[in-house]
Amino acid sequence: MMPLFIAGLLMTAACNNTGRRFAGSDDDDKLITLQDSTFKKTIDGKQTDLYTLVTTKNVRAMFTNYGARLVSLLLRDSAGKWVDVVAGFSSVDAYKKTTEPYYGATIGRYANRIAKGKFTLDGKVYALEQNNGANSLHGGKKGFHDVVWDAKQIDAHSLVFTYVSKDMEEGYPGNLTVKVTYTLTEDNELKMDYEAISDKKTVVNLTNHAFFNLNGEGSGSILNHRVQINASKYTPVDSTLIPTGELATVINTPFDFTHPVGIGERIGTSNDQLRYGMGYDHNFVLNDAGNKNTKMKSAAKVWGDRSGIVMEIFTEEPGLQFYSGNFMKGVCTLKGGAKDDFRTAFCLETQHFPDAPNQPAFASTVLEPGAQYKTSSIYRFSVK
Repeated sequence: MMPLFIAGLLMTAACNNTGRRFAGSDDDDKLITLQDSTFKKTIDGKQTDLYTLVTTKNVRAMFTNYGARLVSLLLRDSAGKWVDVVAGFSSVDAYKKTTEPYYGATIGRYANRIAKGKFTLDGKVYALEQNNGANSLHGGKKGFHDVVWDAKQIDAHSLVFTYVSKDMEEGYPGNLTVKVTYTLTEDNELKMDYEAISDKKTVVNLTNHAFFNLNGEGSGSILNHRVQINASKYTPVDSTLIPTGELATVINTPFDFTHPVGIGERIGTSNDQLRYGMGYDHNFVLNDAGNKNTKMKSAAKVWGDRSGIVMEIFTEEPGLQFYSGNFMKGVCTLKGGAKDDFRTAFCLETQHFPDAPNQPAFASTVLEPGAQYKTSSIYRFSVK
């Protein structure tokens, strides 16, 4: 019998001229074809490409090394039809030109916001790109989402991206070597393992910024998705979306997702926090409810209202950013042909807290020289 990975390589080679279908089945004529050629581009002297992970059940995930990003994740829904639950684009050019640069990308050096684009280490002030009003967001204008990573496909299930962020790149100290490993398991899990090491004291906070719609990319509003987040507290923000430093209870607020709640049920509530974020764009303080033998804990669960697809998130991180697609503008065309309309996708980003370098009460994001940054998150999918 031909090994699965070799068979996959032969299939890929055979498809290079015509593009890659997301599944090897003919039961759905709406399956999207991605062209390898549209992901081959030279950026900053480095070559981009398209990569595929696949299981024996033909669950498939596709990535590009431009931004070490997730392009597609194809699963079967409760009716047995293929559904792509990740919003993305059909070319590197489209990712470069989008009004929302973070689709599916690895985010760093620092995920989320740092107030006024500044932080202090050992008495020295470091100034960052202020790319979100007065604040720095997701590593700056040219964060990890906008660079070409080195890629190595280990086998049909595992893909490794590496990047060396130079000392003072986007204002951050230290030469930082970063490694992100994506693994697609036979249990319909997409595992993300992050590692980093620096030669100088620095701050690090890595995540993935996938935009999900469990009914399928381009299927419309996500407001009827039900969400449960294992967090009894969240971090309120000011009008610029910087945490105030308070760990506030979610009880009797629109931020109580301790039981499953429709995204749209309370998003229109008269509430300053919802007004500041134009909806949900907040960090939740995860409860320490994981297995006692591991740092991994259950973070969230989401139900697709039409597909029956369920997503569970497990992480070693202390926080989870819930973003309800409030700044999607409907001007970019997704890979299936639909527009990226307002609130047609959501994000759940595992992370340390926003602005932690300036908030001593938050868990530290400081990485000492020679020390290893290491964390993992898992996105598990099933149908009900």
